[in-house]
Amino acid sequence: MTRGARAAVGIVLVSATLGCGQQPGIGEAVDSQREAQQKATWHVSATAELPAPVVAAALGTNARAAASQSQVLVASYEFGINTDRVLAFARAGDHILVVDTCYRPTRQFCDEVLMGMGIEVGYYDPNIGAGIQALLRAHTRLIYTESPGSQTFEVQDIPAIAMVARARDIWLLMDNTWATPCFFKPFQHGVDVSIHAGTKYIVGHADAMLGVMTANERAAGLLQKGHWALGSSAGSEEVFLGLRGLRTLEVRLLRHQASAIEMAIWLKARPEVEDVLHPALPTFPGHDLWRRDFTGSSGLFSIVLKQTRRERLAAMLDGLRLFGMGYSWGGFESLAVPFDPAHYRTATRPRHEGRWCIRLHIGLEAVADLKADLEAGFQRLTGGS
Repeated sequence: MTRGARAAVGIVLVSATLGCGQQPGIGEAVDSQREAQQKATWHVSATAELPAPVVAAALGTNARAAASQSQVLVASYEFGINTDRVLAFARAGDHILVVDTCYRPTRQFCDEVLMGMGIEVGYYDPNIGAGIQALLRAHTRLIYTESPGSQTFEVQDIPAIAMVARARDIWLLMDNTWATPCFFKPFQHGVDVSIHAGTKYIVGHADAMLGVMTANERAAGLLQKGHWALGSSAGSEEVFLGLRGLRTLEVRLLRHQASAIEMAIWLKARPEVEDVLHPALPTFPGHDLWRRDFTGSSGLFSIVLKQTRRERLAAMLDGLRLFGMGYSWGGFESLAVPFDPAHYRTATRPRHEGRWCIRLHIGLEAVADLKADLEAGFQRLTGGS
């Protein structure tokens, strides 16, 4: 396959087998033959002719295989993946297990929609590993994971959970938005369906709503049927913006990673900060699992503040110049959001209960400028200005 060769396919956005090149310090991201043979089906509202290397990156294979690839992946708008991903596999009377540290809208969908449809939902501790066996029931249909966990970043033992699930013929779904396929390969670790809020790192510019699902051969048929039945498809403009982001995904993530680690180390030494929740830090409880299974880290992590009053926290955040107040991370800009997950988690209690936490997304701005912005914020937090 020549450098300029192109492969005509349904619009390819990203896959959970995206093969980023080897990078010093973040390990190897090596495409395996198994990944090259993964089958999936895409259904979107637009098609395009893409360069074979781009298709190869999305499918986790080589350019020659990409040119002859006849399968494409399922894509939908961001909220649509909440319905497609579960309803394709679970029915009334089924039992599903969901990690307690999942994305909060996922929990809301489970509690308010799935339970109303007669699907029983249970939540489990992200640190459970192979112990999840004890929570399985005769009618357990799927396990839904997210690693690292939302807001508090617990790293799950995905291979151990996958082994339990496969032994009982239970579907394993994973939200891989934080790591992207650049830094975690779900199919290599036993996952059946990989899910991404494409709005975040895949689009990368905070200007489109998009969701992406990728299935292995075992799950592709059910996922396709569920997707078609529910009718959620991405618009052509969103698909175009997702493709634009895919082409720069690796280089952006490397910058997010480097800046976030530098900021995390700096924050760890701040007197106002009690703890930094970042899997790449050796002091983080899930660091060993992260080192074993991941090849890098993205720009999202959290800090735990020492005891402070609500009004001082408000003063800190309201005066930030570069850090915006927003939920939808993954774009070029830095964001900060305060949170306290204690009131909506049911299977676990936060390690730092009673302390204010701030989730930070470190964007593409200069690190020195971001430090200066937070430095001024800390002065407002402590009443120094």
